[in-house]
Amino acid sequence: AEFDAWFVGFGRMALAGLASGAWLWLAGAPRPSREQLPWLAGCIAGVVITFPLFSSLAMRTLPASHGAVINGLLPFATALLAALWLGERHRARFWLCAAVGSAIVVAFALRHGVAVGHGHLWMLAAVLIGAVGYVAGGRLSRTMGGVNTILWSLVLALPLTLPMAAWLALATPLQAGAAAWGGLAYITLISQIAGFFASYNGLALGGIAR
Repeated sequence: AEFDAWFVGFGRMALAGLASGAWLWLAGAPRPSREQLPWLAGCIAGVVITFPLFSSLAMRTLPASHGAVINGLLPFATALLAALWLGERHRARFWLCAAVGSAIVVAFALRHGVAVGHGHLWMLAAVLIGAVGYVAGGRLSRTMGGVNTILWSLVLALPLTLPMAAWLALATPLQAGAAAWGGLAYITLISQIAGFFASYNGLALGGIAR
């Protein structure tokens, strides 16, 4: 409500990338191999750039709680993509429960005759493309580890995210209250970095679809 949505999206990406670069440098982390780069590209496209930007654009018109409900479709989208892309196989009961749960999410999001608007479409696009980042990251975390996977993804995206964030910072007003700045800090450090430590390690250990 207080920042430009494009700045929120690219600002969190760039700030998280800078923090990740400092972390990797201090830790002396090894560079990704050539074989790992295509999977990192999937992480960058799905969870570093597209999901943060599209969800920020969605939040211009959607209540945060409403967007969170639509985001509940992300697990099902990730499971489907893991089955199609990586060949993960599960019993019919698994897919039945996943489909029923996702249908409940959709019904809840559209309850009381809520009209589908641009915010819903932005959030749905974020979910569908975000699944690419979760599958690629889960696959890569088996060899690179969840921490290094998200940190390198954020660093490799900096040539795009940092100039965009700097330009948006100069082109849009940044007059906001402490709560808005605190929110930006949270989605930068927790949503964009630390949350993926657990997410990617969990996907690698438990199987992406499950």
